[in-house]
Order: sequence, then structure tokens, then C-alpha cells
Amino acid sequence: MEDKVQKRISVAGVDPLLLYGRRDAHLTAIERKFSVKVVARGEEVMLEGEPDSVEQAANLLEKLKGLIERGTRLDEADVSFALDFLSEEGKLPPPEVVLSTHRGPIRPRSVGQYLYIQAIRSYDVVFGIGPAGTGKTFLAVAMAVAALKERKVSKIVLSRPAVEAGESLGFLPGDLLEKVDPYLRPLYDALEDMLPPDKLKALLESRTIEVIPLAYMRGRTLNSAFAILDEAQNTLPVQMKMFLTRLGIGSKAVITGDVTQIDLPDPGASGLVQIQKILAGVEGVKFVYLSEQDVVRHKLVRDIIRAYDRFKGEATG
Repeated sequence: MEDKVQKRISVAGVDPLLLYGRRDAHLTAIERKFSVKVVARGEEVMLEGEPDSVEQAANLLEKLKGLIERGTRLDEADVSFALDFLSEEGKLPPPEVVLSTHRGPIRPRSVGQYLYIQAIRSYDVVFGIGPAGTGKTFLAVAMAVAALKERKVSKIVLSRPAVEAGESLGFLPGDLLEKVDPYLRPLYDALEDMLPPDKLKALLESRTIEVIPLAYMRGRTLNSAFAILDEAQNTLPVQMKMFLTRLGIGSKAVITGDVTQIDLPDPGASGLVQIQKILAGVEGVKFVYLSEQDVVRHKLVRDIIRAYDRFKGEATG
């Protein structure tokens, strides 16, 4: 066994609470991951342990410090991402900002999210499949807005199927567009997080950004567009085919969904379930599967998903 070493890291210039975490939660996670002793005293952190472990822990602390210096407000998800990435990839995650917004930078916060972002960059058609809270839709919209800002596309089209889930459209007030607005609201919410109100209003009015029910996609050809189909688990196979065949020259599509939350009368008729077999192995198409490990909402969301999975397993076992 190698002799233990000590290393001191200066954290002067950053808020210790951001770096250390609430009740030193970030330092505790680093301590467990690298099997090192971590002691924080004011603006200095002392590391003690095996030389390689101390060096890795020191590199991570320096990286986290750098993120804070650039304006990132670290939380447990960021630290967890860095540790998970190190475990799976053998290195610390590279700097990755998907989109800089008026509310701060948007970046991947789990290994699955990082791989999802890389897939969207590299493939023309990407399927993001996983449970609620994994950032499937939010990151896809962020990538679309980034592509529009960088002039890689000239248009964004965001779409969802209007599937009745316990409430009939016919009994909702208003005309058709008003009836389907609740189904489209999550897409507007994502856009509002990324664009100032006046800019978003202008883009919507000019139809540079469209948020429309899936049925309105029929008969269109989308050239130089970034198209997103959300809640795709609630499409029928014919609807899925219709959406995918809208793509024109210079376009990209991201299809997101959660196959555990199908609202169709016959869950087996989901276009998202079927398409995984139809397009398996097709060049230019990528399936990315996110899991509860990629949930970045309230920490209880991950536990709730796991509890449902256990219950389902026991019910079918």
C-alpha cells in the first residue's frame, strides 16, 4: 500500500457554501468516491489519502471551483454528474454548455444527459426515451434554440399529440387551439426559460418557432428545421411515420417519450414502442435511453420512479 499523502487546495475567491454544498454534502460525496479524507477550513481544503485518489479529488475540486468562478451555481446534481462521468468514462466531464440564457447556462447534469446531447449533435434523428424528470424535452428544446441562434436551422417546430388522459377534449372550453393548449403548455414553458419574453413573442409571431398539435404536421415538408415530437409514447404508428417523413433538407428531429406513461387505450399500439424495432440499426438514427439516474428534479422524483418500478416488478413477478 502506498504511503498516504496530503494536499491543500485554496478556494479563495469562491463562495465556500457553493463549493462545499449544504452541510458539506459535496465534500462528503468526494470523500466517499475517492476514499480520501477531506477537511475544509475557511478558504482551504485539505485532502489526505492514496496519491492517485488525492490527485483525482484535487482535480475535481479545481474543476468545480472553476465552474463557480464562471458563474455556475453548483448543486448536488452537478457533483453527482462529475463523479458518475469519472466512473463511466475514466475522466472528468469536459466543459459543456448547451445554451446560455437570460436565466443562466443550460448544461447536461448527468452522464445520460451528456450522451443525449452528443447524440443530438451527431445524428439527424434522435429518440430520447426515459422517465419524467430526465430532461428529455428541456434539453431537446435547448439544442433547438441553440441551433437557431447559430443559424444551423431557420425554423423550430415543437409538436405533441393531443391525447385525452382522463379528460375529454370535447368538454373543455374554447375553440380547438384553446382546447389543445394545455397539452402544448410544457413546450411553451421550456421556451420561456430560454428566451426573453419579447424575443420569444417575436419568434412565435413570425412563425420562426411553431408550437403545434401533431395533427397539424400532416402534409408539410420541413426544410432547414429543428423538429421535436414530445410525448411520443402517445402517438399511433401511423402518426409516428407521418412525423418522421416530414423531414426535409437540412433538418433534424428529436423524438422524446416515456414508454411507462402511455395514455392510449391500447398501450401496445404506441408508435414509440414500435419504432424501436422498425428503425433498429438504421444509419443516422440514434436511440438514447435515460433512466432514474438522470433525473434532475427534486431528489424524491428518482425515489418515486424506483418505487413504481419495484411495484410493477412485484405485480408481474
